[in-house]
Amino acid sequence: MKSINMTDVKEASESKRLPAGVYLCVILDVEDVADREYLKVTYDIMRGEYAGHFNTIRKEHPDWSWVGAYVKSYKPKALPMFKRFCSAVTKSNPGYVFDGQINTDEKTLIGKGIGLVLGEEEYYGNDGEKRTRLYVAREFAIDDFGDQKVPAPKTVKDDTTTGFTPLTNEPLPF
Repeated sequence: MKSINMTDVKEASESKRLPAGVYLCVILDVEDVADREYLKVTYDIMRGEYAGHFNTIRKEHPDWSWVGAYVKSYKPKALPMFKRFCSAVTKSNPGYVFDGQINTDEKTLIGKGIGLVLGEEEYYGNDGEKRTRLYVAREFAIDDFGDQKVPAPKTVKDDTTTGFTPLTNEPLPF
């Protein structure tokens, strides 16, 4: 192994894992990826036990740009979901309208509140290990907080019918 100077490297700490749930959030940044027709929305939890959860992680790992971020497509097939996003932001912020037609400035979304339902899903990592992660299941108007339900976790099957077989240390059959 090559010599590595770790004098100024902060050791990773254990952070409390954010559970799937219903959260009141604030939009921190929005990037329009026009050639792919989506907005990259960066957010954080604004109230409760987990307030500032993603900012804490981003401070420790500034290169983890995917933490507390998700993609909102505005391709033709995704317009119903994009409209739900626009409606949720508009209803959550009285006097503000983001509709993608009259107000198309995505930067005006910064600082706006929105409700997010975060679900949990399984996936296989590059090492073949099964892992779990959170995903934004849906957006909602903040006033509708009490009406939200967390979806059941999405699971992956451990069989060959999925088209993916986890990597193992077993010898190949040929």
